[in-house]
Amino acid sequence: MKTKEFGVKYKDEGNGSLEGYASTWIREPDSYGDIVKEGAFTNTLKERWNGGEKIPLLWSHKMDDLSSYIGIAKADEDEKGLHFVAEFDGTDEAQRVRGLYKDGRLSKFSFAYDVKDAAIIELDDGRQANELRELDLFEISCVCVPANDDAGVVGVKSVEPEQKSGRRNSQKDADTIKKAIDGIEENIKSLKSLLEDNADDTEKDDKPETEVEPEVNEASEEQTDNGNAKRASDLLEKINQFKEDSTNES
Repeated sequence: MKTKEFGVKYKDEGNGSLEGYASTWIREPDSYGDIVKEGAFTNTLKERWNGGEKIPLLWSHKMDDLSSYIGIAKADEDEKGLHFVAEFDGTDEAQRVRGLYKDGRLSKFSFAYDVKDAAIIELDDGRQANELRELDLFEISCVCVPANDDAGVVGVKSVEPEQKSGRRNSQKDADTIKKAIDGIEENIKSLKSLLEDNADDTEKDDKPETEVEPEVNEASEEQTDNGNAKRASDLLEKINQFKEDSTNES
């Protein structure tokens, strides 16, 4: 499997979309010395992709990483090359990539393919190039560095404010996290106190048998046990209340 890169166009609808060219028919060899012949994708679009439908849009060809599947593309061949329109998913990863195209920090695409037919030809200026005559297309990827600078953005559409997906209210999250930290710190202090009490009791139990045992006040021990039990019960109540508050606010 091989890959090639081209440019894109950004649009603002739904979860955001991209429109561009995954490949072009220019007769200028790319960084691999290849040119793509017009019609090279005709068979793969028809046979593999049901006329160019539902082609995976990935981040950087990472086929083994589910989080890198960031959308779906529809492609067709026109007079310039392999034209496509891709719709972003609502995931955080997809929306991050969408934002990079919208900001102009990304502007190129790549496609993964296998060669079904190719030949070395001589161009008009006497240079030789490897002409890719039939390709089997696997996916289209968003990339940083292309093999062919001619494949780039035509347009990008972003999410309307009321339609945003995969994003959360950052201020609300910050308030919830701060409250969670405060609650956890309070509970840790209570737990440490209980552990210290238990450690003191253990030290008393571990004294050598040769030492004179102090007189045991059963009533005092019972009061201590009841006190620890109440503190543990209060702690459990605080934790449950904290969980309930967090659930209601999220």
